[in-house]
Amino acid sequence: MRLFAAVVPPPQALTDLEDFLEPRRVVDGPRWTRPDQWHLTLAFMSAVHERAVEGLVERLEEATSTRPSVRLALSGGGCFPDVTRAKVLWCGLRNGEQLEPLARAVRSAASVAGAAPQGGPFRPHLTLARFQRPVEGTRWVRLLEGYVGPEWTASEVVLVQSHLPRERGHRPHHEVLARLPLHP
Repeated sequence: MRLFAAVVPPPQALTDLEDFLEPRRVVDGPRWTRPDQWHLTLAFMSAVHERAVEGLVERLEEATSTRPSVRLALSGGGCFPDVTRAKVLWCGLRNGEQLEPLARAVRSAASVAGAAPQGGPFRPHLTLARFQRPVEGTRWVRLLEGYVGPEWTASEVVLVQSHLPRERGHRPHHEVLARLPLHP
């Protein structure tokens, strides 16, 4: 199973960002992700055996129950791997560094549960779009520089199963397996 643990911004934060981006999207630009799939990934696990999920949820509950809620706002942006050869356009977070201890705890819990989280150092971001080939992304980063969305409280982590599309051109389907509250 392909799983990820994430923080999902509330609808008002997502709507605000969507409203900001809508008039700025161009036909020949990147492939935009859908707002109903926007999230802040804490840990990605590409191959979790179904029988490990129950233990994973238990470990994640232990990890999240002692972590405090965090005040965040979607803000600014950037590109991966960098602006000169952008493949991914992302929106950043004001106070995003406050998610780092939570991400470490979630990744540790996933490792203990045998879910083998992937990825390098945690970089809090929300993926907005993907480019078909590397591009110079300065104009997109400048566009996002002035964006600051409404502040909100991250009060839970969700464990999500990502179902890959069976046909080309379709998008993954996300299914929430567990909601794990943070300490108030």
